Amino acid sequence: RLRKPSWCQRSRNQDKQLSYQLTFQLSPLNCLSHPRCLLLFDIDGVIRDVAGSYRRALQATVEHYSGWRPEPSVIDALKGEGQWNNDWDASLELLRRHTRAMAATPTGPNPLPDWDMPSREALINVFSGFYFGDQVSSDQGAAALESWNGFIRDEPLLVDGSFFVKLSNLAVQWGFVSGAEPPSARFLLETRLELESPPLIAMGDAPDKPDPSGLLRLAQDLLQMPLGADTPPIAYLGDTVADVRTVIQARERCPEQTFVSLAVAPPHLHRAEQTFARRIYEQRLKDAGADRVLPCTTAALDWCHELASASRQ
Repeated sequence: RLRKPSWCQRSRNQDKQLSYQLTFQLSPLNCLSHPRCLLLFDIDGVIRDVAGSYRRALQATVEHYSGWRPEPSVIDALKGEGQWNNDWDASLELLRRHTRAMAATPTGPNPLPDWDMPSREALINVFSGFYFGDQVSSDQGAAALESWNGFIRDEPLLVDGSFFVKLSNLAVQWGFVSGAEPPSARFLLETRLELESPPLIAMGDAPDKPDPSGLLRLAQDLLQMPLGADTPPIAYLGDTVADVRTVIQARERCPEQTFVSLAVAPPHLHRAEQTFARRIYEQRLKDAGADRVLPCTTAALDWCHELASASRQ
């Protein structure tokens, strides 16, 4: 039986007031008195491959209710619209669209009526059961993997801990702004990557992207100064149009601050047979306003080297 994690409740209500307080102390690795820039990362599709976990849970959830399993290309197209960063809401939207599509097909099977659509709360329970598994626990850290038996166990890393050491050696401060659930994000960062006190904005800490509130708050907390012309550049690396739009909206709120949108196509599009689909996806990122599309997450180091070279000229 699918069971709900007890720690999901605080991030479920879209209408409640969200707040974020700086609760971490920077590790010596990430404590820079004069950073050359601040590089913030999305997590899913950037730090870890979630094709077999979050995206698979999205597919399984939609199939659970409708009998239809959306192809990865359908999810990519939805994400390309720039407003479905939250996978729970993306699942609901795919169910709505599938219902409308079936209703418009006279010879098709009977569609689910609108009143049979699941509530958001019910869908979250099903989604979480697929993602975390049926032996859910509020444990974080080393004990978590032993109790989580869902799709979360299938998340290959796209970087390792040395990547962040190299960033710090380049005088680049770093942090994370993600829509991932906090226990999942912290398990990844603290246990799997072994990062000490990683600065993190996760689901429930700020409004969903592309609202830039979380990015702006974390940036100001890390840089310890008001954002503006005298503040180091702030870059954000994400894998969706919503991530790009987050940077664009940050510029609108703080026009004197230099923001850079870095983007990368999600890992499932980097297979050889997906070359054409990846090019289309990368063009969508550019069209949305990405300043640079990287071939992979670790290529952010090349961008940082370029920034360092330009500052010395």
